[in-house]
Amino acid sequence: MLRPPPTSRGPTRLPPRTRSAPAERPRFAKVEVVANVASGSVGADAPAQLEVLFAEYGIKANISAPEIKGIAESLAAAVAAKPDLLVILAGDGTARTAAELCGPDGPAIAPLPGGTMNMLPHAVYGVRPWPEALRMALEHGEERVVGGGQVEGHRFLCAAILGSPALWAPAREAVRQGKARLAWLRARRAFDRAFTGRLRYSLDGGAREKTEALIFMCPIASKALDAEAQALEAAALNIHGAGEALRLGVNAIVRDWRFDPGVENQNCQVARVWSAQSIPAILDGETVRLSALAEIRYEPAVCRILALPKDLALGNAT
Repeated sequence: MLRPPPTSRGPTRLPPRTRSAPAERPRFAKVEVVANVASGSVGADAPAQLEVLFAEYGIKANISAPEIKGIAESLAAAVAAKPDLLVILAGDGTARTAAELCGPDGPAIAPLPGGTMNMLPHAVYGVRPWPEALRMALEHGEERVVGGGQVEGHRFLCAAILGSPALWAPAREAVRQGKARLAWLRARRAFDRAFTGRLRYSLDGGAREKTEALIFMCPIASKALDAEAQALEAAALNIHGAGEALRLGVNAIVRDWRFDPGVENQNCQVARVWSAQSIPAILDGETVRLSALAEIRYEPAVCRILALPKDLALGNAT
């Protein structure tokens, strides 16, 4: 949890360090940081906190805190600077964009929890506040090539949702922006279109099936896949109406959603999905529109991430 903004009484305070002092020479000589200070989980004081924290490790990082509309430009500039490490303090969508820009041959990425879901940071660092996650990454992090999914030139590291559930994302975004009327209009539109646009799909060249929606989970985020798996987990949501959707939601809360009778899941490397019209999708929290015929593939090397060893990542902070 972030500390309140500093006052004139003294310098910015950070949570106490929990690990031993770092080596005299910093592991990363050149660090770029892009922070979304507009996020409620980050805050306007984050750049000052980052500067103090990096100073403890003898690192002078270049910290960028753009407005939301300038994040993509800041990311591009940060990658172009060719740093040893690119730190992202934002949501999963921003980390996804950074992964596309960096690729497997670019700078390593440290995705800190600065969004709503934080699927990628939690998978990499456990459920920790971002200052602790960053300290542990600097002291114990190991560079790891991470695989994920690819569709129509877009990459995703955690999950892709295709079909009518993706229509609810604009309504959620309007709620986050405090636009109640717009959120209601978007929610009504999503509800009207739910359960009306069935998808057709085929996994690894298998039989053609129909479903309401498809979810593709990457190894780093899936509970059903080993982290070293060379495949995607594909889950078809065969729900018909609001009642079955509610049942699925309840099962997702009380137990693993995969046990719901409306869910069929298997692993795949290639999936072909088609519909009568363009397919709404969410890739790591970011809304996109796919063509009426889309191909989703597992990609073994999307980017490099500064990750914790598994035992440290699972040892969440109390």
